[in-house]
Amino acid sequence: MLPRAVSIPAPGGGRLWCERSGTGSPVVLLHGAGMDSRLWDAIVPGLARHHDVIRYDARGLGRSTPPDKPFSDVEDLRAVLDHFGLRRAALAGLSMGGETALDFTLTHPERVTALALIGASVSGHAWPRSPELSAYAAARRERRTAALAALELTIWAAMGRTAPGGELIEAMVTSNAERRVVSEQHCVVSAGRDAEPHLGEIAAPTLVVHGDRDHPEIPVIAARLVSDIPGARGETIPDADHYLPLRTPGRLAELLLTHLP
Repeated sequence: MLPRAVSIPAPGGGRLWCERSGTGSPVVLLHGAGMDSRLWDAIVPGLARHHDVIRYDARGLGRSTPPDKPFSDVEDLRAVLDHFGLRRAALAGLSMGGETALDFTLTHPERVTALALIGASVSGHAWPRSPELSAYAAARRERRTAALAALELTIWAAMGRTAPGGELIEAMVTSNAERRVVSEQHCVVSAGRDAEPHLGEIAAPTLVVHGDRDHPEIPVIAARLVSDIPGARGETIPDADHYLPLRTPGRLAELLLTHLP
């Protein structure tokens, strides 16, 4: 199936931009905060030769419409699956997308065939204090979008613009900085949403991947995911920071194709 873009209704109003390509067992790709589905540009062609691949721009980011009322990223993912008539699918998520995939799996375990968590965050995780993360949080809170974009690139895209995918990473981060603060202002985290103590309940086969040049807390989270999710397998990819799908797409695609049903 050739790539086909569609704008679907989002729960409570607005539209989510989605793209579907390929044939085979379904997999949904979820990007991180401040990014959009272009994160997966170098991954989709290889996956689509073997899978029915769906990627979408999270609410308010990329080509999806900005929210003007509270929304749930877990419910948005459910809406994407429902729109395409998918009773079950594998989920591959990076960073915030991994967090959403985990929360969705704990809420709707019967709908998830496999999980791939890439540089993933986890709801409920206590991040350590540091000057750079404090500045990052302050820029988000105070809606200083230029500072937020600069910190995103410094902290999370530490390999820089000249590394593989650098120009696209910079373009995504810059174009989504303003959209991001609006989206995060309306995103509702349900009471009690805390995946970390419930990782042992996850039954879906799980692959945990991170780059060796990611933020130091990401391997800490990855180790917790591998130890607490039954049967989870961990992989560290060299020469990759947080934007792993654009830094080392070949190796990541190889791992995904081996893992996905």
